[in-house]
Amino acid sequence: MKRISLAFLAALLIGAAPARPSEDLLAADRIRGHVEFLASDILEGRDTGSHGHLIAANYVASEFRKLGLKPGGANGSYFLDVPFRRATLANPPAISMTINGRTTKLVVGKDAAVRPNVTRREIALNVPLVFVGHGVRDARLGIDDYSGLDVRGKIVVALADSVPGVPSEISAHLRSMQVETAGAQGAIGLIEINDAVTAISQVQRFGSRPVVDWIDAGGRTSRGGAAQALVALSSEWTERLFERAPRQLKAIRADVAAGKKVRGFQLPATLSIAATSNWQDFTSPEVLAVLPGSDPQLAREHVVLMGHLDHLGLYPDAKPGQDAIYNGALDNAAGVATMIEAARDFVASGKPPRRSVLFIANTGEEYGLLGAGYFASHPTIPAQQIVGLVDLDMPLLLYDFTDVVAFGADHSTTGRAVAAAGSSMHIGLSPDPMPQETLFVRSDHYPFVQAGVPAVFLMTGQANGGAQAWQKFLAETYHTVKDDLAQPIRWQAGPNSRSSTIGLRATWRTPISGRSGMRATISGRPTRLRSPRLKGSRYAEP
Repeated sequence: MKRISLAFLAALLIGAAPARPSEDLLAADRIRGHVEFLASDILEGRDTGSHGHLIAANYVASEFRKLGLKPGGANGSYFLDVPFRRATLANPPAISMTINGRTTKLVVGKDAAVRPNVTRREIALNVPLVFVGHGVRDARLGIDDYSGLDVRGKIVVALADSVPGVPSEISAHLRSMQVETAGAQGAIGLIEINDAVTAISQVQRFGSRPVVDWIDAGGRTSRGGAAQALVALSSEWTERLFERAPRQLKAIRADVAAGKKVRGFQLPATLSIAATSNWQDFTSPEVLAVLPGSDPQLAREHVVLMGHLDHLGLYPDAKPGQDAIYNGALDNAAGVATMIEAARDFVASGKPPRRSVLFIANTGEEYGLLGAGYFASHPTIPAQQIVGLVDLDMPLLLYDFTDVVAFGADHSTTGRAVAAAGSSMHIGLSPDPMPQETLFVRSDHYPFVQAGVPAVFLMTGQANGGAQAWQKFLAETYHTVKDDLAQPIRWQAGPNSRSSTIGLRATWRTPISGRSGMRATISGRPTRLRSPRLKGSRYAEP
């Protein structure tokens, strides 16, 4: 079977040509060397803001310097320090519900919970509740769940289900924006209506897990002016909200299952919350390097090749002698190693791509795509000069893949570039095999999509044994301590090739939604993990 190279495909989107066989094995060894260091126990899982992550960041910067790449960070360096804030609840909050004039104190962790807040230390609310359907708006699609509803100063209650009649990626995008959409309409809080299993999980963990977000000098966060109170309710109390409402929740869910549109209404309920958050501020670096373009006219334009460097750190509840390190070998040391090898190919070719290439090793991905989001909002180059992006996240180098999935390719001309590059290597381009996982909004390309940059998240496909490999990895290894170097990694699947130039310059073909003040057509925020079968996740909602 012809050996397939993910790095080759990623590089080909920007500019690449077939590898020489003798270089292929050398590249495999180099990729292995990078992963063995980045996923070593000594880095303790590369948690955002940790000493291990800082060592990893310096390692990547050193590799960039050895290749002769120019610094792309702040103040002439390879780094852009992202200002983070970690918020935790100072004490158990006080939460009570008033329905039809009767007030009940809710048991925190059983009946309800509220998330810590990174912008308000004190929250004291006593406000009405409003059901808003799916809580989404999109003028292009003719969707406005807030039409005719006054939610100013209130908490909205929204379904977490997919939006009927909308493609999965667009539905995931719209649902990921529920908090921002609510805040834009004047709401001050959000309660999601989930299935019973997810509702129990949220009620148990909302208050116990910290919230991490970037916060800049102006007080902006990844959510902008979003609603301030994120609340989880048990299924029992969610049902009670609708007992004397214009429609029962059971009937609403039946309409959603039938693909019918549901409309919002005022609920006969008021929620009272008193909560205090503690804050811890820290920084963690993005690592950035530039390969200047060869075309005098196009060199100002940049194509981004990126992958996240951080992982989950240490398992805090490990027993003596138990493996406590989330090494993150495939998620995402392998993606960063692939990116470094792609950069090496460009340099070794002696003929850089026509456009400049910006290489980024992101931080804070596991906390909600935060490092990528900060850079997208605070780029070190003019935002309008970023014309396309390829994201390498968790390449599953466990089988000889013969197809790839490019999440987001359907919405811009990037899809044509991916298809053409794959075709030249006899690699198929497959549709999203797991739409229920909403992967389109769960990797670092997505904040750039929000900022209007045509971007794709490139993932090894499910043909030629890939489906079984992915199923096993997600069920047994993903976000667990098993994602280490003991896996049967096929290092030959990662190598790149020598490079020539074809160039990537993408434009939007299928806009999703707009945001005032943005330079392009998509807005939103990262979504949280929803699938109960993705075990061991520490993914934290910002």
